[in-house]
Amino acid sequence: MPASAVSPALQQFVDDEMLRAPLLFDQLVEGTMDHARKALPALPPLQRSAIGDLMQALLQHQARLADYFMRSLEEQVRAELSQARPVQAGAAAKPAAKKPTTLALVDEDEVALDVELSHTIEAIKSTAEYELRELQAFVSALVGDLDVARDHNPFRAETWARAAWAAAQALPLSRGHQVAFLRHASTPLAQLLRRSYAAACSRLEGMGIEPASYRTMILPAGSRRGARPGETTFSPDLYRMRETMPAPMDSRLSYDGQLPDAGARRERWTDIARHTSNRVDRQAIELVSRLFDAMQADERVPRDVGLLISRLHGPAMRLTLRDGDMLDQDKHPLWRFVNRLAYEAEMAPDPDDPERVRLLKVAQATIDQLASEPEQTSALYKWANERLDGFLRQRLTRRLTAAASHVGALQKLEDKLAAGHTVPSTLHGMLDVPHLDTVPAELIPETPPTAPVPAEGAARDAWLDELQPGHWVRMFLQGRWVHAQLLWPGERREIWLFGDGASDATWAVRRAALALMREQGLLKGLKQRSIVGTAAARVQQQVSSGAAA
Repeated sequence: MPASAVSPALQQFVDDEMLRAPLLFDQLVEGTMDHARKALPALPPLQRSAIGDLMQALLQHQARLADYFMRSLEEQVRAELSQARPVQAGAAAKPAAKKPTTLALVDEDEVALDVELSHTIEAIKSTAEYELRELQAFVSALVGDLDVARDHNPFRAETWARAAWAAAQALPLSRGHQVAFLRHASTPLAQLLRRSYAAACSRLEGMGIEPASYRTMILPAGSRRGARPGETTFSPDLYRMRETMPAPMDSRLSYDGQLPDAGARRERWTDIARHTSNRVDRQAIELVSRLFDAMQADERVPRDVGLLISRLHGPAMRLTLRDGDMLDQDKHPLWRFVNRLAYEAEMAPDPDDPERVRLLKVAQATIDQLASEPEQTSALYKWANERLDGFLRQRLTRRLTAAASHVGALQKLEDKLAAGHTVPSTLHGMLDVPHLDTVPAELIPETPPTAPVPAEGAARDAWLDELQPGHWVRMFLQGRWVHAQLLWPGERREIWLFGDGASDATWAVRRAALALMREQGLLKGLKQRSIVGTAAARVQQQVSSGAAA
């Protein structure tokens, strides 16, 4: 891509790192062979023979592997930079081209690869955790992101791990040998990248780059993979919080007619509060108003969704005077509508996705009608939830209709599998996925995972059986984490069809593959995040800080 697409400083950094990548790969091959060589004495004869074949192939085809490695690295970095390309003022962003609908059959073989790939990524992140954080701050300074709102470093752990797997596929050996290469390469790759990241930070510092300030939390050893900084599962009780709210119209308080952040509010607090003499009601209105201010400031709420939610600011404050259950953040229909809207929009992050556009149009029309009602009641918001649920059911139906031919073929395949028939994974060419070889027995890990105890297996099966069409999950699939929606479980629940939340892609996954993913931590249920609860925690912190001051 042209250098003008990104800042010159970032482009220079990328070019510099790309020049050093071939040397790093040569060192990776040496480190991988050394790691495999040290493992040889403890291996049985069959495994020693397989590792010997792998080492010989590495020597003979190193140039080919390097070519695959560099090509993958260049493609990934180019794609990353194209996403970071700034949009000129006044120009509309060009909609991203939608991927054609494809169907990939995911079996245990492919999940075995994803397990190794995820282990490689985690090894890099754990070994080079400090260096990655430092480099993120430096690269953010290169692009002018002083708050480090996102990771602008195109050379993340995932990028290098996928490039290593691309190199492995250049080996003229079985898929099992290729997976073995990735397994033995993970440790030396992590160690090499730790030094590479540190050297990059030193070069940028030597060039006079001052790292951007960044928000981070140093956690105790072994707890680095936790919730995001500032996140908590604790959700304050709004009824108790109301008691701590100021009531600025009290005669004993000094009030000049202006409130903090008053300019950002859809309606001034006093326009609502002056109609009631009840101090508790005025405190409740103040609390609800602050909640909407906090939701508007939540960086994880997309801007278009935040603007829609902000239009409920005034109606919610009027509703507070009529509905005593307004402060039940878990059950009140207003808060359930807000949380569900933000959740469904987060599952479909592409702003140009037609389904996301439809979702926001429905939400906008619903909110317009809510705001126009002179009398605010909880029944209005129950209707809003029903309308949103109806749209989501229609969306699921539309996607199932688009995949109807796939569903029919998958049901036939499931029937054959249940009858004990062996069916090629390509479904006679219907599935756009190459045949995956089984990992040879001689290349299984030296320390295979222990089989789950019966109780764990039963819990895993129960979790799978609880999944219903429309449910969202987070899974590590084909080298990346995705939000996937269950579209269709087979009649025998042996084959499951999932749809990608960020594209039109679909995946048909065997039950055994799902069980393996769940066991390895690569398949997780998604719990709807409460942006109202997050806002309440932020307001409580602000009030506590103000009281302490």
